Amino acid sequence: MPKGLCITALTISVIVLVLFSSDLILGLAGMEKLAPFKYNNMVMDIIFIVCSASLAVMSWLTFREQV
Repeated sequence: MPKGLCITALTISVIVLVLFSSDLILGLAGMEKLAPFKYNNMVMDIIFIVCSASLAVMSWLTFREQV
């Protein structure tokens, strides 16, 4: 069960990381219409990117300890 939770957390964090990274990159590139959240708040994008990256690292390290 703990391995499944680690893989689930890693998957969710990667999805959130891709979603908010694409919003930030497309917003900075001037393509707000293509951005998932229409580039509303840059600070929110950065905070979610940092938090999801830290969750991905923590779940990866925990998964490696269990193998």
